[in-house]
Amino acid sequence: MPRRNIALLVAIVLFSLICYQKARNDSRYGRILADAMSQIEDRYLEEIDEDELFEGAMEGMIGRLDDYSAFITPSKLQEFNETLDAEFGGVGMEVRLDPKTRELTVTCPLVGTPAYEAGIRAGDKILRIDDHSTQGMGLKDAVALMRGKPGTPVSLSVLHQGDKEPVEISIMRAIIHVDTVLGDTRRADGSWNRFLEGGERIGYLRVNTFAKETADELRTALSWLVEHDMQGLILDLRNDPGGLLTAATEVCDMFIDSGVIVTTRRRDKSITEKYTATKAGTLGDFPMAVLVNQYSASASEIVAACLQDHGRAVVVGQRTWGKGTVQEVIDLGRKQGVLKLTTASYWRPSEKNIHRTSDAEEDDDWGVRPDKGYEVIVEDEDLQRLFDWRMKRDRFIPGSNGETPAEEQNGPFDDDPQLARAVEYIRKAVGGG
Repeated sequence: MPRRNIALLVAIVLFSLICYQKARNDSRYGRILADAMSQIEDRYLEEIDEDELFEGAMEGMIGRLDDYSAFITPSKLQEFNETLDAEFGGVGMEVRLDPKTRELTVTCPLVGTPAYEAGIRAGDKILRIDDHSTQGMGLKDAVALMRGKPGTPVSLSVLHQGDKEPVEISIMRAIIHVDTVLGDTRRADGSWNRFLEGGERIGYLRVNTFAKETADELRTALSWLVEHDMQGLILDLRNDPGGLLTAATEVCDMFIDSGVIVTTRRRDKSITEKYTATKAGTLGDFPMAVLVNQYSASASEIVAACLQDHGRAVVVGQRTWGKGTVQEVIDLGRKQGVLKLTTASYWRPSEKNIHRTSDAEEDDDWGVRPDKGYEVIVEDEDLQRLFDWRMKRDRFIPGSNGETPAEEQNGPFDDDPQLARAVEYIRKAVGGG
């Protein structure tokens, strides 16, 4: 064999040995994990499914990271995607457990959905879902039973308010789109009133999550408000857990015409992404207040921080949650689920990282604080009362012509001190008091 070929062969062998050793070192724990799974499958007292072992191992491993990383099993993947898309197969009504009776109660049928067309009304009690009694059933389980493949039927036993006997209603499931941008009250046709009641043409928009359609929904609502002579805007991000980073940056871009919106940074603090505003499509310079509370997190904090740092809006309410990390969704392939992994932190335009770490103290600089003079604390024990009041204002009862029941006619400033402070700011800004 020629000497050149021998040298080449030796080089290949050496390279192969190096690669093998590296793979051996890199995969040591992988081999141990695989061996442990094999031992459990072969020797455990009871038979156990390999997929269950894998999912348990993944969940245990991810559980050692942070509160926002997660392993999404194949069975939970559809639910996960529905949360991001704000769309699902179902009947189209908001429900909750009555805080006193624990009965499954309809908060509001969504206009134009199968539930609405079938005559479901706000305040109805759902006694049975198909063959399942809802007595003692958790809210999550009840919602899961009503959701399903579009075009499939579900049978509900419904007790209308004032009736003594329930009625059986069969509803065909359909694709339900959930609005992520809401207003103050409902009009006669079930659509949202975007002006605040008694607010002298003050626009009021609530964003309850940042999904794929949020920016488009908000742009449509704002265009209508501007066309109808809006004097100022209140953007309510309270209790908004966040959502898509891209949706948050698109919302910010509507209100500022230049500068940094947010940056994302890896472990070494190096910038990986910088999102900047563009002048095209920027809305007018009307006064603006952003409402936040201790449950405003992630994407909602991006928006509040950006508008505050650029001086575009005053922030009113309470210090936010402090969730300043970015999660990537990584497909594990072969139908093994996906990994939602924290890979970066986001930093506000003022170069501050607002993430609250596990060892953060109350005096540390995390979250988004209200502007000076605009902190309004609502204690946890008062949140349920405020939530119940808002749920009543959100209700739409078919045939009511959009009229608010007499017992619910308290104005938006009577029961919501944070909203009242935001209104006070807008009025002063437009010279109204």
